[in-house]
Amino acid sequence: MATPTRQTPARPARAKQKRGEGQWALGYREPLNPNERSKKDDHPLNVRARIENIYAHRGFDAIDPGDLRGRFRWFGLYTQRKPGIDGGRTATLEPEELDDRYFMLRVRLDGGALTTEQLTVLGEISQAYARDTADITDRQNIQYHWIRIEDVPTIWQKLENAGMTTMEACGDSPRVMLGSPVAGISADEVIDGTPALDEIKRRYIGKPEFANLPRKFKTAISGLPDVAHEIHDVAFVGVNHPEHGPGFDVWVGGGLSTNPMLGQRLGAWVPRDEVPDVWEGVISIFRDYGYRRLRSRARIKFLVKDWGAEKFRQVLQDEYLKRELIDGPPPENPALPVDHVGVHPQVDGNFYVGAAPIAGRASGGTLVAVAKAAERAGSTRVRLTPLQKIVVLDVAEAQVPALEAELAEIGLETKPSPWRRGVMACTGLEFCKLAIVETKARAQQLVADLEKSLADIQDGLDTPVTVHLNGCPNSCARIQTADIGLKGQIVTDADGNQVEGFQVHLGGGLGLDAGFGRKLRGHKVTSGELTGYVERVVRNYVAGREPGERFPQWAARAEESALQ
Repeated sequence: MATPTRQTPARPARAKQKRGEGQWALGYREPLNPNERSKKDDHPLNVRARIENIYAHRGFDAIDPGDLRGRFRWFGLYTQRKPGIDGGRTATLEPEELDDRYFMLRVRLDGGALTTEQLTVLGEISQAYARDTADITDRQNIQYHWIRIEDVPTIWQKLENAGMTTMEACGDSPRVMLGSPVAGISADEVIDGTPALDEIKRRYIGKPEFANLPRKFKTAISGLPDVAHEIHDVAFVGVNHPEHGPGFDVWVGGGLSTNPMLGQRLGAWVPRDEVPDVWEGVISIFRDYGYRRLRSRARIKFLVKDWGAEKFRQVLQDEYLKRELIDGPPPENPALPVDHVGVHPQVDGNFYVGAAPIAGRASGGTLVAVAKAAERAGSTRVRLTPLQKIVVLDVAEAQVPALEAELAEIGLETKPSPWRRGVMACTGLEFCKLAIVETKARAQQLVADLEKSLADIQDGLDTPVTVHLNGCPNSCARIQTADIGLKGQIVTDADGNQVEGFQVHLGGGLGLDAGFGRKLRGHKVTSGELTGYVERVVRNYVAGREPGERFPQWAARAEESALQ
């Protein structure tokens, strides 16, 4: 009889320890990636002194690389793309090979609110120091190019003398806050969010304790659903509570780029004077619990996705506010998207006049001309919009026709075609080091082409079909929430050549159509084919839609053949 083999008892499997995500509140404070090490080595807000005292005097070659490609961002500065580098080389070159010796500079304009005097200053700075560049971004900023480091202190002085700043226009910080372009004057507004926005700026912007976040932090505050609240890190949207009256509904965790997510409602109603405290609580959660190990997961949307809205609200209440929030209703969705273009009545009997540049492309001369035209019409207030438009406030009815005529003379239409009205574009290959394709010039050509080729049907469109062009996957132009979203990439044309082109997203939207566009498997469009493609899809929509059917509704049900 064989002797039985002795079995060694199996050891219990060791539970795999989850790797820390770099959350400060859980004790993971060691620097975990180069960005975190840089911020630990020297607080980014300290870089201003070096710009003023060293770099502006010694020039570009004196700039420390850690400042140049890191800390400069906290004051709105990025090196722009060196001319002549095609999009196919974007991912293959080192940063120093892509860097030009000039800078892009963003001016922080919370709520897009400007006086005509400030708008004039912005235009004059552009003409003197930025080769007349001054684009309007979808963050309600003005963005300059061709800025020399030697001129930055003078530019700051001129901006600050006029009540403006570039501080925390970029970087791992609370970026410019979006606000309604018609705050305080719209008859449809539930509540004016301007006092809350101003108080947040006064209390927190530029404070070191909120200037080292895992990544950027985007805020929107509006008494109207006109600031793309669903795709912000935190948003406060005007809503009427049945017992407590006008206040704000709180949303957290929205964002686009390569991992798009819609924000989640906390189900909390907040009165206006408590908005700054709740904002501080939300940004503090992000600072303390946000993921710092991997840069690709360092936005608050990943934390909200993992926790869920219920846990997020509980932590906010228990650890930061030390009190319960009031439950509240959701905001109403507008029947149509709100872009503030055209002539509209204000609550005080005056009018606001919204005009559309093409894809935000403007100039210093344009800004000065708008300021002077507004002043001749009796206005001293102008607003930039989250859709790259410009609005003149407080215009008496008798002055409206003359103002519209003056704006048209400088290329700003108040009754634009649907294509001019609905096109947005990011900076693109012209200046951006991340870009793969050209966008601004492409958008301008697309608008001109569509105004001719679709002239026969444009009057039959209930709302503009939005077309957003982005030079890379980061979605600065919100491609996932456009009717037709175009993500720049290198594609293969019919002859087998590698050329500039776009991946197509169809039927994205916000509000009633909140969701991300449909991607057709393997479908790409070359830049040369773009006009023909957009024309074909729009004609198919007009021919195949049901009465009152919006583009996102049609795109969701249409056969693929109608979308190609």
